[in-house]
Formats: sequence, structure tokens, C-alpha cells
Amino acid sequence: MSDHIPEAGGEPLRLRIPEPVARPGDPPAFRDLHIDRAGEVRRPPIDVAAADIIDLGADMIRVLDVRGEAVGPWAGTLGADELRAGLRDMLTVRAFDARMLRAHRQGNTSFYMQSLGEEAVSCAHRRALDPRDMCFPTYRQQGLLITAGYPLVDMVNQIYSNSHDPLRGRQLPVMYSSQAAGFFSISGNLGTQFIQAVGWAMASALSSDTRIASAWIGDGATAESDFHSAMVFASTYHAPVILNIVNNQWAISTFQGFARGDSATFASRGHGFGIAALRVDGNDYLAVHAVSSWAAQRARANHGPTLIEWVTYRVGAHSTSDDPTAYRPQDEPSTWPLGDPIERLKNHLIRIGEWSDERHQQCADAVDAVVRAAAEEAERHGTLRSEHSAPSSMFDDVFASMPDHLRRQREQAGY
Repeated sequence: MSDHIPEAGGEPLRLRIPEPVARPGDPPAFRDLHIDRAGEVRRPPIDVAAADIIDLGADMIRVLDVRGEAVGPWAGTLGADELRAGLRDMLTVRAFDARMLRAHRQGNTSFYMQSLGEEAVSCAHRRALDPRDMCFPTYRQQGLLITAGYPLVDMVNQIYSNSHDPLRGRQLPVMYSSQAAGFFSISGNLGTQFIQAVGWAMASALSSDTRIASAWIGDGATAESDFHSAMVFASTYHAPVILNIVNNQWAISTFQGFARGDSATFASRGHGFGIAALRVDGNDYLAVHAVSSWAAQRARANHGPTLIEWVTYRVGAHSTSDDPTAYRPQDEPSTWPLGDPIERLKNHLIRIGEWSDERHQQCADAVDAVVRAAAEEAERHGTLRSEHSAPSSMFDDVFASMPDHLRRQREQAGY
């Protein structure tokens, strides 16, 4: 046998490097974004076969039209009081984000991540769940906690890592954890929470419980192997789980085309696994709530998992360590075609005679006062620049009963 390898003919091989439509200095452009008219996308029964709704992975479910009217088959799931509560939830998240960004500039915390422009995704979704359900979030779903009524003071204490931090300084800022609030511990390793949620949902079913799980992942992290492992297990065992993909267009400085590849949408990823998949206007509070309720009912009725792509936009920086003007047009956020979730819900309430600009300002002022009071209370327990949890606490809660070797280590450390 000859060891000679003949030369290949034709052109040299090359790779495609995806590029966003616009970079700094270019005019913003969203020409690749497919948007359906509000009210046009059908609403199937919760027991529909995944193969029968393939079109819903490409279409975009929307309820609010340009006039602020709620139209179509997904409308009518919420009353005026529920809508006002949702508006207050989103206003609280936005006020909290603004206060914590200010705290970062003042040196009170080392790090923060806001959800500016994405508030509807988490706030409306949490309202559609049972309080006993468990969410497995990423670091941008503070709306899940706030909507669940988790104390704002405890959230600030965690961000400041002060003496009243419920996690005792063992997590990075914004990586909250509360079993009582249905909020699983956040991991800095992206993607892990997706398969954890599927496992939790399987355990719930195996124990004949009635609680479902809600998993969260960003568009960029869908390229992680954990995403695909979660999809296999969810599909195989019909786990009672909602699989949420927040497509906010940017994975730090990488546009969503890298993780999506040649797939038509992120929702279409569900088709190959036989999972019901839907694509939704993530800045439409009514659409988010309606689809979340549909998916929750489907899971609770043992019809299997649902994959949902929430199409939204990350208006702010990825984190306080990021400068988005380095990789996207400066005015791109203001040209996002799906608008602002708070303004859209506000306009809808005004349209139906259940709100006004004056009441909106009063609500915003009241929410800001509540957030400011919570931040001031937390500051009395210390900030990054002052009081912290005792170093000796690193030895606590590792085991139910401290073993001898850990006790010796604590003594050697002088505690």
C-alpha cells in the first residue's frame, strides 16, 4: 500500500465566519428578524402533538398590536388587576436595576447585571406558574424573584455580600438562591441549569408530585452540550418542564447567529427532539403570560416539555464589565422593532381605560421609593467596602455535621 496522499483538486477549503448585520458605525438593521402581525398565529390545544405545530417554531406569537389592542387567540387570559400587577412587577425590576447600577458606580458592589428591555419575559412567566414550581434561571431573571415577592432587602444584601447576605458571601453578586421562592441556585457555568431543571422535573414526576420545572438559558449558551443533553432527556422521558430560551440577540459581544447557526430559529431546535416548540414576542407581556400558561398546563397534564424562544433585546450592557458600543451600533437599542415591554403594557392599559400617564408616574415613583428604602436598609448591614460575612463561615454548611478534618482546618486557620 502506498503512503502517498494525492493532492486535492479544486479550491482550498474554507470556513464561514458569521457576521452581524450591523457593527459600530453602521445604521441599525433587523432585516433578518421575522415578525408576524399580532393575533395571526394560531393557539393549539395543550395536548397537540409536537409534529403538528412545527410552524409555531418559525412564526412569532404576538397579542398586542401597534394600537395597544389585545387581539387574536392568545388574548384574554388576564384581567385589568392582573395587568396592573404585571406592570408594577416590571417597573420594580427596572427601578431595582437602576439602583444597583448606581450602587456599582459608588463602589458598593463589584458587579451587576441588569435586564433592561427584557422585564416581561421573567415577570409574566412567573405569574403563569404555581408558587411551588421551581425555576432554574440564568443571571438575568431577577424578575422571577421580584414577581414571586422575594424581599428586595435580601436581594441587595446578596449583591453587597454583607453581614445579612442570605448566601453568606458564597455566591457572586446577582447569583441568588431561594428554595422557598422557587429559585434554584444560579451557576456561573452557563448551561448547567438546563439539564438540572430536566432532572428536577423527572424527580418530581417519579415522586408523584404536581410541581413542574422551568429552565432558562440564553441564546449563546444553547451551543453548550448541557442544552442538548437536557433536550434528549426531556424528550425521551416527557419531563414536565418548560425550556425557555431568551434570545436577546447578543451573547456578550457575540451576536446570536453564532449559536443559532443555519437553524431558522432557536425554537426550531425542538423539532429534531420531538419537543413542542413555540416562538414568542418576548416584549409582549400578554403573549409571554399566555404562552407560559399554555406550556405550564401542558406539562402539568403530562403532555411533555415545551421549548419556547422568547425574542427580546438586551438594551443595556451585558454586565457592568461590558461596553456594548464596541460591538454594536450605538443607537441599535432604540430601533428594536418590538419596542419596550413596559411602554407596551402601559399603552394597552391606557387603551382599555384602566390606566393613565398620571397613574403610571405615581406607580413608578412609589416603586422607586420602595427600592430606595430596601437599598438603604441593606447598606446599614454593610457593603463591599465595609462589613462582610466572617471568614470563619467558609467552614459552615459544607457538611450536615462538621467532620474532624474540617474542624482541624478551621482551627489551623485560627477560627
